[in-house]
Amino acid sequence: GAAVFGVTSAAAAYAPSAEMLIVLRALQGAAAATLMPSTLALIRNMFHQARQRRLAIAIWAAGFSGGSVLGPIVGGWMLERFWWGSVFLINVPIMVLLLALGPILLPEYRDPQAGRLDMVSAALTLVAVLPIVYGVKDIAEQGLSSTAALGIAVGLAAGISFVWRQRALTDPMLDLRLFANRGFGISLITSTLAIFALMGLFYFIAQYLQLVLGLRPFVAGILTLPAAGMALVGSMLAVVVVRWTRPGFVIGGGMLLAGAGFAVLTQLEGEPGVQTLVIGLALLGAGLGAVQAVASDLVVTVAPEERAGSASAVLEAGTEFGAALGVAVLGSLGLAIYRWSFAAPPGLPPEAAQTARETLGGAVEVAARLPEQTRAALLDAARTAFTEGMRMAAISGAVVLVATGVMAAIQLRQVTTEETVDQAR
Repeated sequence: GAAVFGVTSAAAAYAPSAEMLIVLRALQGAAAATLMPSTLALIRNMFHQARQRRLAIAIWAAGFSGGSVLGPIVGGWMLERFWWGSVFLINVPIMVLLLALGPILLPEYRDPQAGRLDMVSAALTLVAVLPIVYGVKDIAEQGLSSTAALGIAVGLAAGISFVWRQRALTDPMLDLRLFANRGFGISLITSTLAIFALMGLFYFIAQYLQLVLGLRPFVAGILTLPAAGMALVGSMLAVVVVRWTRPGFVIGGGMLLAGAGFAVLTQLEGEPGVQTLVIGLALLGAGLGAVQAVASDLVVTVAPEERAGSASAVLEAGTEFGAALGVAVLGSLGLAIYRWSFAAPPGLPPEAAQTARETLGGAVEVAARLPEQTRAALLDAARTAFTEGMRMAAISGAVVLVATGVMAAIQLRQVTTEETVDQAR
């Protein structure tokens, strides 16, 4: 995974076309997806004492959250000083370091009875996910159509076929027996929906900071730091709190705290509201940091050691699916609100108005070619419409987080940690 990720990163930096860049990014994603489950599975097998394992997973989750936020900051800094391909080249020395030190520092754990990879199952997962995401985005673009309905139907059919195949295989890609444990299933759902809301909102936050407030990429990245810092705090506090209370209550509380952060972000306007942004992102980061730490621990703990890789892979797949669906659903919702509420200023040529109505980026591009007075009116209309779309996405995300948090607290109220069981005995 590290080798392919490094090679595709170097190739993406010099991609000659947008189509080639998309292909290389897809290969990057596939390679990166091998890393996270492997690292989490190693932690599961390296730390057998509950307190140590929970702390290790909390640090792992904090690193994941922190990296997600630090990436745009480093990328923004590099974009201001170098050409766009530099943001890919930075991955290469990190992967070389991993390839050099990994075999020396990382212990190896293997399932002695590991089954063969079922390529049909792997193909079914792609056929299940991609058409559904396409259908959702097409509905936002064109409205409900036969093409969108067909895509969603194909995706659902492939998903059902995948489940049937896993039941029939001797060595399934996804061990469905894991879902018999409530801690596994509910934690997986909670983690997926948390990422769904987070990535759906951050799709707007990046554009809001740069295209609405007009901030440089580096400065925009800096303003997202509260989310990373508080994710670390939330992860570490969750490790402590879960010693005295049930994990379901910690997960539920974290989701409610993140929901409060979303509610704060609904108050953002077209004018700079840095204090509101920082408070909202801080609450969001703290809540989701706690959720990811405890939910990840529950997911890998309920699985037998030889199935830790499988459980970790399911968690990673849920994370990736939640991210893709969050951008598709909340992004499409916000885009629909943008187009509905956008009011082209008088005197704007029809073709320019159509381009501006498509996206905020299109409006900014069109405005750059207009006289000053018309440009100001167009930018004001586009930014107001975009903020309305972002607000609706934040409201929807808050509803999802709060509802999921209540569900998790209720469904996991009887689930205890290993330490709680030992103390009860």
